[in-house]
Amino acid sequence: MNSSKSPGLAGFGILKNTTCHMEKKISVFFSIIFMTVGILSNSLAIVILMKAYQRFRQKSKASFLLLASGLVVTDLFGHLINGAIAVFVYASDKDWIRFNQSNILCSVFGICMVFFGLCPLFLGSVMAVERCIGVTKPIFHSTKMTSKHVKMMLTMVCLFAVLIALLPILRFRAYQIQASRTWCFYKTEHIEDWEDRFYLLLFSCLGLLALAISFLCNAVTGITLLRVKFKSQQRQGRSHHFEMIIQLLAIMCVSCICWSPFLVTMARIGINDSHSEETCETILFALRMATWNQILDPWVYILLRKAVLKNLYKITRRCCGVHIVNLHMWELSSIKNSLKVAAISESPVSSKQINLQPLSSTGQ
Repeated sequence: MNSSKSPGLAGFGILKNTTCHMEKKISVFFSIIFMTVGILSNSLAIVILMKAYQRFRQKSKASFLLLASGLVVTDLFGHLINGAIAVFVYASDKDWIRFNQSNILCSVFGICMVFFGLCPLFLGSVMAVERCIGVTKPIFHSTKMTSKHVKMMLTMVCLFAVLIALLPILRFRAYQIQASRTWCFYKTEHIEDWEDRFYLLLFSCLGLLALAISFLCNAVTGITLLRVKFKSQQRQGRSHHFEMIIQLLAIMCVSCICWSPFLVTMARIGINDSHSEETCETILFALRMATWNQILDPWVYILLRKAVLKNLYKITRRCCGVHIVNLHMWELSSIKNSLKVAAISESPVSSKQINLQPLSSTGQ
């Protein structure tokens, strides 16, 4: 079976000798399970984040919660749309010839795969940049990072991801049905020219760049907070920063573990062209690893909350002993008290009062 002239049959020429076939019932079962768990997890995380946003409308916390909500909402729609299309393909016995003769479904599937793949990575890097600015430049963050600006950044990130996803369509390049016949993406087999290679490398480079930015910004933020903790005796002023940093580090680790295999695989295919040694099973495994990112992301906000961490800390102290675990450097105090102390320490009036206290005492 060579490549068909019909655009709806694009990609079928590589299916005859491939061994990338699995049982239909098992595939449908796992697809439904993944989609259901992802939808429930992201829905629960959205409820938690929206309640937190309504409770803490301070600027230092609100911008982070808006970005986190955007990330979870993106993951939710990714599960709904991509999961529904995947279940339909499996339920139709992967007979693309019957329901995709005009290639519309494959194009929609490919656009959604690219958009819901890049957008969470972009949002994760934007969240890391936002926290880095909030810790290193608190005055600039409090005056410039308003809710309006954060919403504008969310819109720009989504539009950029949409542009990348629509780029092949704008260039009259159709998305291709992959060898497993279960999903659509850029052309990964029999790459003909530089443009097919460019799309794969663009997707991989943008994803890896987002992970690198997240790593660098989180490293700067963590080092800055540790330096402040060692130099300052005020332990309550930054506890809300530590809570968000732990969530960001967890998101970064989950993204790196889940997305790195797929991004590296696509980069190798784009570089090696037809000499790539990537098999259908390798690509499909990397894709499923990336899918787990959308399932694990919401659990970061569900499990790594202040209340949950505080209970885990108490349980650890009871199990290990009070004197063994001593975390006085990071007290899980209330966010309200943290913000009050942070506001007092950052205000110029309070600093003048603190400087005048020793003078008044010497005068007495």
